[in-house]
Amino acid sequence: MNTPSQQPVTVIVSRRVKPEAVTAFESLSDEMSRRASEFDGYMGATLFRPVSPEDPEYRMIFKFADEASLAVWENSAERAEMLEKLEALLISPTEREKVSGLVTWFSLPSQNPVKPPPRYKMTIVSWLALYPAATLIFWLFGPWLAALPLLLRTLLVTAALMILMSYVLMPFMTKRFAFWLFGRQHS
Repeated sequence: MNTPSQQPVTVIVSRRVKPEAVTAFESLSDEMSRRASEFDGYMGATLFRPVSPEDPEYRMIFKFADEASLAVWENSAERAEMLEKLEALLISPTEREKVSGLVTWFSLPSQNPVKPPPRYKMTIVSWLALYPAATLIFWLFGPWLAALPLLLRTLLVTAALMILMSYVLMPFMTKRFAFWLFGRQHS
């Protein structure tokens, strides 16, 4: 099993762009993504344009395979050069947030223009992942688990389920059910 530092890392960058600098900003953002893609561990990036004219904030979401890969990119001369050019086009300084774990099961933070799915859909997809996983654990390990005290048994089962849900099942289920979870915003 991977340690937390070996897990994929998602970074959300928010930038408010001067109206007269939009074309230059988008061009530089594309170039920055291209340069980042040449680094080991780069897993992709998405640029979200402003939601409305009143909110000139661009959001870029990018992902690296692990903390070490991200650190190499963040400390690179290529990134420093691009940041210097980008910052001159902004109304206010760049905001950056790194996320991982449960928050990335379905959505990114609420500032993200991609709306999280309705709660009932998240509940159904979570249950569709949880029920078979719990059933499998009890089927495979039931006799051994039954011999353990209740608190220890519950501790072991919930720990195994949370690891499976966070790192295997929910990424898989979210991808498989994206058409239903996110509807039109997914396409």
